[in-house]
Formats: sequence, C-alpha cells, structure tokens
Amino acid sequence: MKHRVIEVCSDNRYLNLHRGFLRVTCLGDEIGRVALDDIGALILNGYGLSYSNDLIVELAERNIPVVVCGSNHYPVSWLWPIDGHSLQAKRMDQQIASSAPKSKQLWKQLVVCKVQNQAYVLDQIGEPSTNLKRLSENVRSGDPSNIEAQAARKYWRLLFGPDFRRDRNEAGINSMLNYGYTIMRSAVARAVMSAGLHPTVPIHHKNKYNPFRLVDDLIEPFRPLVDWLVYDLYREGCHEIDTEVKSRLAQIVLMQSLTKEGRESVRRQTLWDRLTLFLRDTFLPVASPV
Repeated sequence: MKHRVIEVCSDNRYLNLHRGFLRVTCLGDEIGRVALDDIGALILNGYGLSYSNDLIVELAERNIPVVVCGSNHYPVSWLWPIDGHSLQAKRMDQQIASSAPKSKQLWKQLVVCKVQNQAYVLDQIGEPSTNLKRLSENVRSGDPSNIEAQAARKYWRLLFGPDFRRDRNEAGINSMLNYGYTIMRSAVARAVMSAGLHPTVPIHHKNKYNPFRLVDDLIEPFRPLVDWLVYDLYREGCHEIDTEVKSRLAQIVLMQSLTKEGRESVRRQTLWDRLTLFLRDTFLPVASPV
C-alpha cells in the first residue's frame, strides 16, 4: 500500500471523519475525500482550517502524524499519539537508558551516511564530490570535528552556487527545501512513533525547545534526497512554492533508493527495519548512498 502525504493548503476548509474517509468541505460543499488507509501523513498549511475531534482521534489511533505549518512552510506543531506501539514503555526505557558512547557512535553513523549521500548527489549533477567523500572517512564518534558542518559548507556552494545560504526563513530555494523537509520529517516521525520510541529523546540534537529531536537526528541521511529533488525543480524553472512544486515534493517518500536489500521506497526504509535498529547494539547507516 502506498501511503499518501495529504496537504490541505486552501483557506477556510473543514476536515472531518466520514465512514473511514477524511472528508474536506467548504461552506458545506464536499471538495474531496481520501481513505484513511491511504494516508501516511496529513499536513495543514492553510488559513482558517477547522477539523473535527473524531478525525483527530482516528488519525492518532492509526499513528498518522498531523503537521501544522506556518507561513514559511516550516512545521510549528505536530500531533502524535500517546500510545504508538505495544512495547512503547519498554522501548522508551531502553531509549532513555542508552549510554553516551552509544549515542555518539549512532551519530557518527548518521553523519557518515548523510555526507556520503551528499557526495552522491553531487556526482549525479556533475559536481566534484572528492572532498565530501574524504570528509565522510574522517568522521569520529560524536563528530567532535563537526564534519557535518564542514561538508555542508562545501555541499551547498556546489549544489546551488556560491551565493546560496541555507536559511529556513528565506523564500525561493529555501522555502522549497523547508517544504520537502517537512514531508520527510512527517515520514520519519511516523516511523519513530510506530517503533515505540519517544521523538523528544535524542541521539545528538540538544535544543531544549525542540520536541522532535530524535526525528531531526534520524532525518539527516534523507535530507539529500530532498535537496536533489529541489535542485531538479529549480533547474526546471521552479523558484517558489506553488501547487506543482508541492505535488512533486509530496512524492519524496515514494522515491526509490538503493539499499543492501535492493531498491526500496524511502517510506519503507524509515517505517520498518531502519529505525528499530536504534535498539540494537550496532546501528547501521539509515540508508546506503541513494
């Protein structure tokens, strides 16, 4: 089953539950409906939206994340279920008890995989990737040299030009990246919840105001997939968020990437085996180079 990312971006819409469907109406007239079984995440990105409590309860019981976005297409709120897994309490205990050395090793693996994937993207667009590949080989436990940031500085200049600066409050490329990361974040958040893990207990991220620190740890190797798609959109002449760009970016979790088991969708990689590896002694990269 291909779970779809559903975005409601028009103003003054009402969302409710109707016989196993998410139904959207405006001024009493039905605009559309989607079977709940087909929904992987719901993104609320319009003004004046309202929704029924029955719908929110049903989405929570199905572990479907609801993401509320601000004007810059960046999440300002997430709704996640209290009980997402039968062994949730046990797994959260293990998660909280995880040692600092183990967390540092996990972060090393995530950084290595992210930088390798960034290098692969550069290879695909014809830009030199040797420096990033070399950096990926020098990541140590906990990344004390901040190889992740060193790689990012080289990567963004090669991907979008020397004048580009990654700033989530800016428009253009940055707003497209924001939206793509929101889609990816929703897939990872659902995987975290389904695995019975707590999204706030991190591997590396420490921001005390961020309730989704684990999600932001685990999303890192998948960000280059979004970057690559935004690069293609920009080359095609898409410079701002519009309906077509949102539609293309919403398909990011269905993109195929190469893993040791063969080609898999991003959603399958995050939702099944990949995140449960957090509870094992050895954490393999979340994804092989895409």
